[in-house]
Amino acid sequence: MSSYFTDLAQQYIGGEWRPGTGSWDIIDFDPYDGEKLASITIATVDEVDAAYKAAATAQRQWAATNPYSRRAVFEKALRLIEDREAEITEVIIAELGGTRLKAAFELHLAKEFLRESIQLALRPEGKILPSPIDGKENRLYRVPVGVVGVISPFNFPFLLSIKSVAPALALGNGVVLKPHQNTPIAGGSLVAKIFEEAGLPGGLLNVVITDIAEIGDAFLEHPIPKVISFTGSDKVGRHVATVCASLFKRSILELGGNSALVVLDDADVDYAVDAAVFSRYVHQGQVCMAANRVLVDRSIQAEFTDKFVAKVKSLKAGDPRDPETVVGPVINASQADAISGAVEQAIAEGATALVHGTTTDNLVQPTVLTDLPADSSILRQEIFGPVALLIPFEGEEEAVRIVNDTPYGLSGAVHTADIERGVAFAKQIDTGMFHVNDGTVHDEPLVPFGGEKHSGVGRLNGETTVEAFTTQKWISVQHGRSAFPF
Repeated sequence: MSSYFTDLAQQYIGGEWRPGTGSWDIIDFDPYDGEKLASITIATVDEVDAAYKAAATAQRQWAATNPYSRRAVFEKALRLIEDREAEITEVIIAELGGTRLKAAFELHLAKEFLRESIQLALRPEGKILPSPIDGKENRLYRVPVGVVGVISPFNFPFLLSIKSVAPALALGNGVVLKPHQNTPIAGGSLVAKIFEEAGLPGGLLNVVITDIAEIGDAFLEHPIPKVISFTGSDKVGRHVATVCASLFKRSILELGGNSALVVLDDADVDYAVDAAVFSRYVHQGQVCMAANRVLVDRSIQAEFTDKFVAKVKSLKAGDPRDPETVVGPVINASQADAISGAVEQAIAEGATALVHGTTTDNLVQPTVLTDLPADSSILRQEIFGPVALLIPFEGEEEAVRIVNDTPYGLSGAVHTADIERGVAFAKQIDTGMFHVNDGTVHDEPLVPFGGEKHSGVGRLNGETTVEAFTTQKWISVQHGRSAFPF
């Protein structure tokens, strides 16, 4: 595993591994023990330019390649991940503090999305459309956009890089990938290495490990990419959208959330507790779909709260290498400080801590807050840490109002004995995704994934991925002669 952090601590541009030419290094740390994993000299604007030019050059021949031949690359990449699953698991644990359970979850989804990419190579279909003009044939072709820029986050870096990179390549595009500075290997060069060994032609996938302090908006503003796929915070997403719109680029934005899991009066309480605890504390709560808020009908509030608190107290926090650990470290010190600060502010505003976890370095113990004032700032923000907010309600109407009282609209869930009651409830929520009698954290290769409001713009997965990374081209053919008015 350590060889990954030694061998892959480089830029990957034009099919070659090389150091960046920046004047400083990104240091890759293990968030649990602070061990230095790698030192990577950053890419400059010149490397970003070289990466995009390499992708554009390689893409022309790739787009003309038979899609059945393109498909073979993704079949090989899938086999490589399956063969190296144990090694990749160790990378995820070391670089982002993911537990073994979380690493298995991420790798399972990454393999599912690669399987879908194998099929995506054959998915684009053309059409022949009728014309009001005699003898005219309208052909509608679906073609690659050309080059896609991908910016991936730190929480599920391997999965969320592959989720955009693989389909963009399968559909005939070139790609430049910029991973998060905290996860340059799992989210960047490891992905490049797998595709290199799978036989992807050099130059089609490039990885630039850098920081906006060095390159500014060069990754977004470069004239070559036609689409930018960004996963991250809504604050940065707003900037990405603004820059892209000003340059007539398409942006696919998968942003933050403040999801709610709602427990109605007829729910199976034990099952709802299990779903809520998983939905809040998986990967330390560093999941955009995590259930920040847990809403419970007052008629079952006492029973649910007792069982929820007991289960949270049973979660083992600590070394992510320990198979029994459920809650590992958050990604860095600034994130740990932000979580602790948000909790202390909520308590100062009147909240009650049923479980008050301590923070040691980057290890943030689980917290459960209740009795939150209606104007508490923590209710409307994305916490991105192991903090649950328990909120009682009286009847469905109040629950709907509370769930929708947030600038976000990504995911959510409702628990009830009556499935159609749950569906009717879900329809009233301003969100891109909602689940009945399940958790809030779901992603499937065929189902459109994305949010409303500040949670993003556009969708990925299945046919929506085809729409995201291709464009349509109308070519008409006039059989016989047109009649012109002059």
